[in-house]
Amino acid sequence: MKLDGGWGYPDPGPLGEFLVHGLKYVFTPVRGGLTLGVPTAHAAPPLSRLLPQTEEPPPVWPDPEGEVRGMEFSPLYKSVPRAARRDARLYELLALVDAIRAGGGKAHDAAVSELQARLGVQVQGGAPRRAAVKRSQQGNHGTQSSRLHGRRY
Repeated sequence: MKLDGGWGYPDPGPLGEFLVHGLKYVFTPVRGGLTLGVPTAHAAPPLSRLLPQTEEPPPVWPDPEGEVRGMEFSPLYKSVPRAARRDARLYELLALVDAIRAGGGKAHDAAVSELQARLGVQVQGGAPRRAAVKRSQQGNHGTQSSRLHGRRY
C-alpha cells in the first residue's frame, strides 16, 4: 500500500500478482443454474468485444433488474451488479476479474493481458518470483540448519 496525501492506494505490481494468482482461491466463484442477471467474465465488455461468443448461456451476476438470462456466477460482493450499472469502467474491471476467477482458457488469458495493460504491470506466469538475496545478506536464516517450527527457511 502506498500513501499519497493521506490516502492509500494499492501498489499495482502486487495487486496484479494477487488478482492473477490468488483471487480465484480467496473468492472462489459459486455457480448456479439459469437466472436473470448482468453478464460478466467473457460475456461482458471488454472481452465480449474481443472473443467470439459461444452457444452456451453466458455467466451472469444474479440481479432482478438484469436483462440477460444466463448461468449464475457469484459476484465478489452482493452490490456488484448495482455498482456495475452505475460505472462502466468499474463494470469492465470487475468482469475482467471474473474471467480470471472463472479459470483457464482464452478468456482467462485475454483478461490477464487486458488487466496488465490497465494496471500498467507485467504479471509473471506461474508462481510469483521472490527477489534474489545475496548469501552475505541472508545471515543465519539462509543456511540449511536454520529451522523454525521444524521447517527450513
